[in-house]
Amino acid sequence: MNDDSLLAFPCAFPIKIMGRETPEFHGTARALVEKHTGPLHRDAIQSTLSKNGRFVSITVTVNAQSREQLDDIYREVTAHQDVLIAL
Repeated sequence: MNDDSLLAFPCAFPIKIMGRETPEFHGTARALVEKHTGPLHRDAIQSTLSKNGRFVSITVTVNAQSREQLDDIYREVTAHQDVLIAL
């Protein structure tokens, strides 16, 4: 089965990026995604702190144009040293 058949492009697609809570991490997460999407509206980005405030989960909802674009974003995000997990 072709993976592209599971999604109809273009579509809104949330990407969750987790790392340590620092001011730099927020900018890094945004820049990693914007490299593949262009500028994001601030409403496309939401963040949630962990219970102890040491970690943050940043959800970026992109207007995905293709499976290849999503794959490129995930490769870029997961390769970054400050990213602990990307979903």
